[in-house]
Formats: sequence, C-alpha cells, structure tokens
Amino acid sequence: MLNSLQTPLKPIVIEPKNLPADAVVIWLHGLGADGHDFEPIVPELGLPENHRIRFIFPHAPIQPVTINGGMEMRSWYDIRSLDLLGDFDTVGVARSTQTVAELIEQQIALGVLPSRIVLAGFSQGGLVALHAGLSYSQPLAGIMALSTYCPMSESFQSYSEMPILMMHGQQDPVIPLSVAESSKAALLHRGYQIEWHSYAMQHQVVPSQLQQIAQWLKKQLNS
Repeated sequence: MLNSLQTPLKPIVIEPKNLPADAVVIWLHGLGADGHDFEPIVPELGLPENHRIRFIFPHAPIQPVTINGGMEMRSWYDIRSLDLLGDFDTVGVARSTQTVAELIEQQIALGVLPSRIVLAGFSQGGLVALHAGLSYSQPLAGIMALSTYCPMSESFQSYSEMPILMMHGQQDPVIPLSVAESSKAALLHRGYQIEWHSYAMQHQVVPSQLQQIAQWLKKQLNS
C-alpha cells in the first residue's frame, strides 16, 4: 500500500453559497479520522446566508502511530507514549505545520488576507493548528483548538492580540483536562489571549459547543 505521505489527498473545500469567499477556516481533524470528519458541522453553525467563509478540511497523511502498535492511520504526527507533553514528535509536527503554512499561502495568493484566516482543529489537529498559527510569519484572525494541548510554546511568535479559543472535556480520557489546562496556563504566561470553555464531556465535540464556536467565528470574521 502506497503511503499517502507520498500521495496526499486534496483537501475538501466548501465555498460560501451566495458570495465569493473573503475569509477562510482551515479545520484539521483528529487521529484516525479524515477531512470529512468535521464537514457536517458547517451547516450546523447557523451562519448567515450571505456569509463569505470558505471552509477547508485537509486530510492528514497515513503513517504508523507508535502508541497504537505501529498501525497505519491518518495522523498529523506520531504519538510515541502517554507522556503527551514530554515525549513529543517535533519532526512530525513541523512537517504538518509546514503543510498548513502552505495552505495559508495558497489562500493568500487567492486574495484572502491573513487577518481573515482562522485555523481550527480537534485533538491532534488542534495541536497542529496552534503550532501553525503561532509560528506563522503573520498574525491570523484566530485559532480554535478543540480537545487538545500545546507543548513547545517557547518556539512561537509573540502574537498577543491574536485570539485563541480552547475547549475541552472535563472527563476527557485521551487528553486529560489537566494537560490542556497546563497548556492554557503556559500560553497565558506568554501573553496570548485565551478564551477557555470546558464541558461535561469526554474526547468529543457536543452540540452545546456549536453555538459558542459559531459566535466566536462570527466575531473573528465579522460574518
């Protein structure tokens, strides 16, 4: 089987219905999923009919994941152990961060301003969204990080005005709430703006989040 590190799939793109796009949300899925995972959320956000947001859902490459016995699956980077903050695949994250940077550059080439681009992601995708957004050469409209964490905050740009939305499950068995809270504290210490919400849920997205996600997106993109 040819590894899709060599044959990447094109991202799923959802264009606004009534007007040309002038804003973009790049939304990264979690481990073992694909770009279709969050595609159904777009109509559930209740965006106005005249919104001008293009949604892009990339697919992670297929690669072995150590913690899952080396099984090949879609993954933005390798997970080697349960020490999420200490045993960290810096090479894999750097590769995926570059992939996201290239997607951002493509949208800028199409005429979308960096200040009109939001990065979003769930779990692994959220970590990459944080790393890509906070290390990009220009500040973006914001970063939405769902059920995730953020090691290596010391390597980021000082974008103190770029808003970050973090949401996490209080009973998350995959990424413990304490790990997410530690990442939030580290980012706050660095001067970033964090809007934080926790929910009575596990490692998932629940309907009660969607209203706050939609409100946050509308605020950042004036849509």
